[in-house]
Amino acid sequence: MAAPCGALATLRHHTALLPLAHKVPGEQAGRWRGSQPVRSGAGRGACPVHPWRKMALPFGRSLCLCSWGAKRLGVAAVDARRGVSFKLEEKTAHSSLALFKGDTGVKYGMVGLEPTKLALNVERFREWAVVLADTAITSGRHYWEVTVKRSQQFRIGVTDVDISRDSCIGVDDRSWVFIYAQRKWHTMLANEKAPIEGIGQPEKVGLLLEYEAQKLSLVDVSRVAVVHTLQTDFRGPVVPAFALWDGELLTHSGLEVPEGL
Repeated sequence: MAAPCGALATLRHHTALLPLAHKVPGEQAGRWRGSQPVRSGAGRGACPVHPWRKMALPFGRSLCLCSWGAKRLGVAAVDARRGVSFKLEEKTAHSSLALFKGDTGVKYGMVGLEPTKLALNVERFREWAVVLADTAITSGRHYWEVTVKRSQQFRIGVTDVDISRDSCIGVDDRSWVFIYAQRKWHTMLANEKAPIEGIGQPEKVGLLLEYEAQKLSLVDVSRVAVVHTLQTDFRGPVVPAFALWDGELLTHSGLEVPEGL
């Protein structure tokens, strides 16, 4: 399937913004969750795999986010001590998501936002409750934390900057995520899940990205210890990414990498 462009993109975009149309993990492909509230823990499966693979676009002072739409995106400066500092990019947030606390937090809404109140753009996720950060990473070691205690179903990680806005993080092999659902943690890559043990349900978790080493690690903040490491395959700029279907997440960036990690 080719990515939409021109008039077709406009038509698909308007169609995708029908009130409260979004997908939830576990639903069959083609089914939509309409105006009915989504209960915590409703997702039991994974997003459907899309047949195409996206590659990161060339980058410089400005970065393209989609092959059929572009925006300005900050690039994280390499700092020997302090990691990437970012906010969540409202233009990418699905209509069921609302940002708060200076665009550092994201909240899932059972009712969702009125599509008529959202600016029309090709950067917004249309089918899945996903939002991206506003700063891409191209090198270095970076650490940020996420308060997760108020959500029972979410995904956190990184993705190529040009991920399809009809997809979900964790579906293809260009995004690397840790997921929490049904009180269990898993890794997710290319729509394949693997269980993670020994972390429980903490108030906050950390993510350590090591670009040159091609690693993304889930960190137990209370013990300052790596719980699990995903081997990645970064080929260009990547950006912190978040998806949730319950409650809220709060990000904490611009942090120094803790000693011992």
